[in-house]
Amino acid sequence: MKISILTLFPEMFEGFINTSIINKAILKGLVEIECIDIRSFSTNKHHRVDDTPFGGGQGLVMTVQPIMDALASIKQTDSYVLMSSAQGKPFNQKMARSLQAKTHLVIICGHYEGVDERVISMVDEEVSIGDYILTGGELAAMVISDALIRLQEGVIKEASHLDESFEFGLLEYPQYTKPAEIKDMKVPDILLSGHHENIRLYRLKEALRMTWLKRPDLFKDRHFTIEEAQLLNQVIMEETKKG
Repeated sequence: MKISILTLFPEMFEGFINTSIINKAILKGLVEIECIDIRSFSTNKHHRVDDTPFGGGQGLVMTVQPIMDALASIKQTDSYVLMSSAQGKPFNQKMARSLQAKTHLVIICGHYEGVDERVISMVDEEVSIGDYILTGGELAAMVISDALIRLQEGVIKEASHLDESFEFGLLEYPQYTKPAEIKDMKVPDILLSGHHENIRLYRLKEALRMTWLKRPDLFKDRHFTIEEAQLLNQVIMEETKKG
């Protein structure tokens, strides 16, 4: 997979590209990341990439020409173009799985007050990482890239993905490691039992509990298995008794 990021601040990605799992994925040749400096494509003699909005208003708007030419310099027939935007579709794990299959992903990072609307005609999809405003799309591009890269085969063991939050529409169950007891805080006995089926049921039940307590919205439109429905009923009864 290749990810091309069109940005006014390529230096922001230096730490992201050269750190931890992302860097290992690049060194293994599992992913390629390039940062394209939009400003270098400006035909303005002062290399300006923004201007005041028609009709008046606060702030500056990114102009079409530098983005259009930067995009044209790297776009291929298999390129899929994203724009980080507060108006975009909410980014989630399901979308990450879909985008992960793309051969060449291009992410345009917006900035200032916004981007000239005519740029949207060059974009396949607008994506939002949350209902809040950032100073630019660079952080959003990193979030999207990180989520996709870790899904690439060989970056992380496939088994590690199976228990993660959102992979199956649930939050992850609680995790513990050594020691088994510290300052009167104990690991649940069932996790020390070695009984794999009981552990599986415990983890499924606790994943349902975490989701019911913290993100009940994830249950909307979910088709529960008989096992899940029974465990969730137990969770609700237990939590109701707690008051």
